[in-house]
Amino acid sequence: MTISELIDKQDGFEIIRDKIATILAAEIASQKALASGEGKDPDLWDVRIFTERSDAWQVWLNDQSNMSPICNVWYDGSDFPKNTGNVVKNQKSDGLFNIDLYGYGQSSDDATGGHNPGDKEAAFALHRAIRLVRNILMAAIYTYLELRGTVWRRWISSIKIFQPEFNGKAIQNVIAARIAFEVEFSEFSPQVEAETLEYISTTMRRQEDGEIVLEVDFDFSP
Repeated sequence: MTISELIDKQDGFEIIRDKIATILAAEIASQKALASGEGKDPDLWDVRIFTERSDAWQVWLNDQSNMSPICNVWYDGSDFPKNTGNVVKNQKSDGLFNIDLYGYGQSSDDATGGHNPGDKEAAFALHRAIRLVRNILMAAIYTYLELRGTVWRRWISSIKIFQPEFNGKAIQNVIAARIAFEVEFSEFSPQVEAETLEYISTTMRRQEDGEIVLEVDFDFSP
């Protein structure tokens, strides 16, 4: 017996990865609109969203028309506790999704004759992005990431700042952070497809030594 259906679907971790990115993109657009409505600079609420990019910051190398902070959502892996779920239909997955954020800053002179270092501006841009992403993903309306029934729980376990590198050297005026986003969810597996019973043959007879042997013949075919 083999699996009778083509496995032509997304697993839970793929759906959740894309859902995280979709939620962030939608809420960032909403925040920018709210900022504009209050007469504030919407660029201060802008974050560019990507998925599964190894070096998302490299988009700045080719196009510097938009230097807003960058967010990259990627799936790190899962553990499957044996004491939850079952061996047939669904298994509980403790998944880890990394949300990498990058801030870029350019050095400039301020209106008072002072100097704004690029590394400081990069840090401030990064911190704004962290603030937005953390508040969005931990908002009450996203307790189950709009996937109730699949997602059991979501939690930000850590936020770590790091210095991205290229060819072993730190990237000038760019600073990054990694949000470790834990999601508990169900993964589902293909099930046995039931077949219509058409025929049973059973025979019962007594052997010479007294043993009972059963023989029955049932035909359910139309």
